[in-house]
Amino acid sequence: MRKIRLGVSACLLGQKVRYDGQHKLDHYIVDILGQFAEFTAVCPEVECGLPVPREAMHLAGEIDSPRLVTIHTGIDQTDRMNSWMTDKLDALDKEKLCGFIFKSKSPSSGRYNVKVFGDNGIPVKQGVGLFARAFVERFPLIPVEEEGRLNDNVLRENFIDKIMVFSRWREYEEKDGSIQGLVEFHSRHKYMLMAHSSDSVKVLGQIVAGYNRKNLAAVKNRYLEALMKALDYKVTPKKNRNVMMHIMGYFKTNLSADEKQELLNLIDGYVDGLFPMLSPLTLLRHYTRKYNSEFLLQQYYLDPSAEELQLKYHV
Repeated sequence: MRKIRLGVSACLLGQKVRYDGQHKLDHYIVDILGQFAEFTAVCPEVECGLPVPREAMHLAGEIDSPRLVTIHTGIDQTDRMNSWMTDKLDALDKEKLCGFIFKSKSPSSGRYNVKVFGDNGIPVKQGVGLFARAFVERFPLIPVEEEGRLNDNVLRENFIDKIMVFSRWREYEEKDGSIQGLVEFHSRHKYMLMAHSSDSVKVLGQIVAGYNRKNLAAVKNRYLEALMKALDYKVTPKKNRNVMMHIMGYFKTNLSADEKQELLNLIDGYVDGLFPMLSPLTLLRHYTRKYNSEFLLQQYYLDPSAEELQLKYHV
């Protein structure tokens, strides 16, 4: 698998670029994700010309359009930051990123619940860092996350799904881009999509079916937008059970009563938290190979790469 290109806040990679001259090295990003990804490090404060160390800053004013202001001297750095961002976002567009991991709570890079100080001096945790906001507005379909949220199993697995799918989409666009390639892309992601949102499989299929010789670009744009929206829905054990039961249906005439019961016990045990998802998934993969189901053999849901397993489950 080719390495996935990800943007990452530079301090999370161990670069000493923070206001106090320190870093915020994140071991999951560097040690685990770093085995399978290439990073584009970004530090908005340093790249826009501010020194290290420097006076700490925070967001002040309106939540939807805050200013970036130094805490003690009250110097407004918003225009400096905005001027730098214009060229930086153009440069990042050429990087073909498949995701971005932002530094939480940062007035430039925080994606969620950043403090914004009102005129009364009381902070409200509803803001977005200036750079993070601009990035998402410029690239609304590129998966983004914060480093702290990657400690949550569900959020981490969802983010990994997103960047893997987006990477495969980039590869499809670069190497193929045809309607036949889009049909294959959709087909191979069927059960992964079902695990996120069962309705999405039909919706995305209808978008593909709307192709004619003159509208391929529009169809691909609509498909990618709906695809990333579908992946916003979190996978749950109950959703996975539904997918596994669908897959099990392919073998209903092949399995003995004891084999069926063993598989059902593993699926139910996974839903109840007794077994990891890999337990029933491994048995389903075994039957897929044993009975040579060509359609299932092509499913990313059933045959995730070793990289994907490591990133999701640390195995």
